[in-house]
Amino acid sequence: MGHAVTAAGVTRPPETAQTVADAAGELVADLDRKPAGRVSASVYETGRLVADAPWLGGHGRRLAYLLGEQGPDGAWGLPDGYGLVPTASAVEALVTVLVRDEPTDLTGPARSDVEAAAARGLRALARRLETGAPLPDTPAADLIVPALTDRIDTHLARLRDRDAPALPGALPLPRVDRRRLDAVSALLATDRPMPRKLWHAYEVLGPRAATRDEVRPIDGAVGASPAATARWLNHRRTPDRAARAYLDEVVARHDGPVPCCTPITVFERSWTLSTLLRAGVSVRPSPALVAGLAAALGPDGAATGPGLPADADTTSATLYALARLGRPVEPASLFRYDLGTHFCTWRGEDGNSITTNAHVLEALGWHARHTRDGASRYAVRVAALGGWLRDVQQPDGHWTDRWHASPYYATYCAALALAGHATPEVAGEAVDRAIGWVLATQRADGGWGRWSTTTEETAYAVHVLLGAGGPQRPDAAEAAHRALRHLQVSVADDPPLWHDKDLYTPVLVVRAAVLAARLLALGRGAARPGGEGADVSHQGMITSA
Repeated sequence: MGHAVTAAGVTRPPETAQTVADAAGELVADLDRKPAGRVSASVYETGRLVADAPWLGGHGRRLAYLLGEQGPDGAWGLPDGYGLVPTASAVEALVTVLVRDEPTDLTGPARSDVEAAAARGLRALARRLETGAPLPDTPAADLIVPALTDRIDTHLARLRDRDAPALPGALPLPRVDRRRLDAVSALLATDRPMPRKLWHAYEVLGPRAATRDEVRPIDGAVGASPAATARWLNHRRTPDRAARAYLDEVVARHDGPVPCCTPITVFERSWTLSTLLRAGVSVRPSPALVAGLAAALGPDGAATGPGLPADADTTSATLYALARLGRPVEPASLFRYDLGTHFCTWRGEDGNSITTNAHVLEALGWHARHTRDGASRYAVRVAALGGWLRDVQQPDGHWTDRWHASPYYATYCAALALAGHATPEVAGEAVDRAIGWVLATQRADGGWGRWSTTTEETAYAVHVLLGAGGPQRPDAAEAAHRALRHLQVSVADDPPLWHDKDLYTPVLVVRAAVLAARLLALGRGAARPGGEGADVSHQGMITSA
């Protein structure tokens, strides 16, 4: 690489493998400094706190954040249906503020500004609901939208009953599909257990959820969600000090606006380390961090956050990271998610996840290759899973997934898992088609992205081009070279692309992908996907709890 010039016009020396390695070391040290994880703020989740927790510190800042994030068309969020959930949440929050007739706060916007934003948001929400377009596959969207539109209509009726309505002319919203919400409400009226995955969306489940004794804070959080925790607190007759402390800490850490899921300790650590190790970056996390990852694995595997169910995705990434760090754990917990043809993210999952299965392939593939009796115990399942990933590849060579808005992320996960752990007969053509698709979709500016060029998606494309193994193609190397300048841009300038109730960015996870891509572009770590080191014997295996 030549000398780089920053936005301020300052020339800096060319990047080397050592400078990237130093940056990766600092990134890994960050995992210990802020164990809760670094997650971008969410319009959806922040809107729920504005509506349900005005008593929480930073209320005015959260309200100002909602107004600041509103788009020129009156909506919030990204295109292709991704704006519906955040727009519904922000509108309901603003209308709730008007119904409560809150006094103007020195730290928040004026009432007239709230009224104007609410009116524009209502029009935008009505337009989006009228299209009837299918919702993206984000968690609980089919519960959130009908629950919030019901609340908005109730608020509007109250405002219309006043002598001087704040939103004159506001009409009831178009009807939405509420079959899933009705089914959950019917379940809550019975004695049947409530699935733990619903805890994460407790804030939209209605008053019947308050009768459920099985819903409780874990480490202060209900479903690892500020919104769920705040709503649960509102349902208590007596305060819960741990839950209130969790909320106070979250809003202080994020200076008002909050993320959808926090803490994400195991997810952030396992994904960050796996990404760096897969690309051949040498990292040395603290012994306490490694021990914490091993302790997170129970009989059902590992969970992303407190109160969430264990899942095959987080479990696989944790197993793979530990194995690559020389602390392998027997992967028996993964088979709780084995459906025969492929693996589910959790039992009872609707649909399936490409990236979950790619991560399972990596975890089992490592054990099949490196542990005593691993080949006899896991090789058949590894081969079948590789075939499944190949068979669900799109005709043009890419993959898509339910946990990320960008096909570049899914293609990166699937292509590298196949190249590193599937047989050549299975991986060869599939990986070649993936590389061809990445080359064909490079933008004129040299980057990649679903809606526009982003640093994150460009990094995934470079991983596919340079990290998927085999003889390096000259056209792939040239395409990666054209993308180098995009890998120097901060991920803070990117839109959020990861699926939760709202789109979010796990900041360190994405930074790790960008750093690893830069190392690949420097010609290091690309010799073989997975960059696997010496075998670890079965005697070195940690027994899962």
